[in-house]
Amino acid sequence: MSDTSTLHRRRFLHRASAIALGAGLSAMAPRAALAAIGPDARSLSFDHTHTGEHLSLVFARGDDVLPQAQQSLNHFLRDHYSGTVGQIDPTLFGVLFALRQEVKSDQPFQVISGYRCPATNDRLRRTRAGGVARRSLHMDGMAIDIRLPGVALADLRDAAESLQAGGVGFYKSDNFIHIDTGRVRRWG
Repeated sequence: MSDTSTLHRRRFLHRASAIALGAGLSAMAPRAALAAIGPDARSLSFDHTHTGEHLSLVFARGDDVLPQAQQSLNHFLRDHYSGTVGQIDPTLFGVLFALRQEVKSDQPFQVISGYRCPATNDRLRRTRAGGVARRSLHMDGMAIDIRLPGVALADLRDAAESLQAGGVGFYKSDNFIHIDTGRVRRWG
């Protein structure tokens, strides 16, 4: 083998091993992946019901939200109607993390709606029979509509309310709860 072929082969093997390592870490059980990066790491997992996308990541070390995780979450929780990416309130990630701990689940949240641009929010207000606020906190990146496989919707609502971290809406017929980082209140 020539020196050039050997160099290309080494680069290929190095890149392939890095990809395999990355895939292995993301496929690990959440606790094992967290242990690999530090004891104060906090992680979240999501499945988006409209885009079909999946995201699992460490979003913070201690109380510090990681900038790359913030960017990934902003993109993942974008307005799925328009594709507009908003700035998600990092406090919302901590609430979701606490909620998963409260219900003792390691399942990914199923996301129905994250960020909504004003035009989407207005259109939904006009075309839906209620349930979309004129000044929705979704437009400020402070709200998310979710469910959690294996956790009864009423139990998820009760756990979210127990956190006293913001608003909690219960949409039983639509099979999701709304949580936000606004003032503490409840409805539905």
